[in-house]
Amino acid sequence: MSTPTETALARRWRLDVNMGSPDYQLCPAITNFQWEAPPNIEDSSTYDDEGWSDSEKTGQSWSATATFNRKASPDSTTYSPVHEALRQAAFGWGDDAKVDVRFYDRNGLPEAYQGYALVTWAPSGGERTALDQVEVTLTGKGPLTPITNPVTP
Repeated sequence: MSTPTETALARRWRLDVNMGSPDYQLCPAITNFQWEAPPNIEDSSTYDDEGWSDSEKTGQSWSATATFNRKASPDSTTYSPVHEALRQAAFGWGDDAKVDVRFYDRNGLPEAYQGYALVTWAPSGGERTALDQVEVTLTGKGPLTPITNPVTP
């Protein structure tokens, strides 16, 4: 195995939304993508630790935020079906409020994850010359599971 020498770029991330059973489709036109999975750490120190701190991981959460340019059909009558699925989930309740997503390194490197999330939809607005952008926050509902990268050769 050779020693890595190239710096990974932020744009390596790809986000897919499950539109069927399963039918993962690309969320197009992403301009910014960030995710996190912070653990919940609790102090478990006791007198037996002789003054040293001790901690335990007691839980974990995850979220991802994507900003994308809104894409419409050439005749301006429809939006991207994936963008619409996210928007509709943001206004849904129960199972209709959840989406099944996966995100992964588009170059085939091993980092790849899948999970269910609630959706927050926040249009950016802007000046008359601004692009129509939306920021979507995916708040994990259950585990974020490492998966095999779907573009791994």
